[in-house]
Amino acid sequence: MTNKKSTKLIFSKPLIEGLIKSRPNRFIFEVLINNKTIKVHCPSTGRIGNIKFENIPCFLSASENPARKTPYTAEAISLDLPAKKNKQWIGINQVKANSYIEFFLKTGQLSKMFFSSQIIKREVKLKNSRIDFLINDVDYLEVKTPLKDMPTIGHPNYLGKHQPLTEFNRLIKHLQDISQSIGPKSRALFLMCYLYDSPAFQVPPVVKAEQRIVRAAKQAFNRGMENWQINLKIDKTGVSLRDYFKLKLF
Repeated sequence: MTNKKSTKLIFSKPLIEGLIKSRPNRFIFEVLINNKTIKVHCPSTGRIGNIKFENIPCFLSASENPARKTPYTAEAISLDLPAKKNKQWIGINQVKANSYIEFFLKTGQLSKMFFSSQIIKREVKLKNSRIDFLINDVDYLEVKTPLKDMPTIGHPNYLGKHQPLTEFNRLIKHLQDISQSIGPKSRALFLMCYLYDSPAFQVPPVVKAEQRIVRAAKQAFNRGMENWQINLKIDKTGVSLRDYFKLKLF
């Protein structure tokens, strides 16, 4: 499959703009829509940047299940002021990221990563892990969509430097299993997926709590695992490819 002209993934329905008034718990946003505040599903239960969710613009998708308690899901937020017309959006729905990647694989837009991606399998068992993609029955692709490091520094609602993450067991297991699968005719790729225009990822200064994951990433790299980054753009109508490139981390 050759690289094709950029093709946009179009949503079945345009997203709806709202204003997040609060995040009472990790599953829920309270969002103002048409002068009414309603509870909206938050698709990422972990850290989303490091801001107080108060008067934060957002994009919502309507649920197709009329019986669901939360009729909308938050798909993106903006760090721009609510009154700004042409806002920049940051996607926050990590659950949907793999569907976006699958679309760009199938439409031949990631040919620098995989010149041919004719056979695409999702959630493939590998040793003790489930890897996001198996390409052409030989190459493995693992996708991570980080949200904690989005550019919130300088925002009026910025809460200050957050504590480093300490739970890495699942990710370390994935790095070990995927990198140990590399053979003479197979590859393993680790893809950092950003749902906004992010600068190239760089390994941050390592604190003690993060030494294990950096050590595991280096070991995987030394075995031949490739590190890549993709930046996507989300707007009211869909998702498009901004750029993707190979990372030089070690």
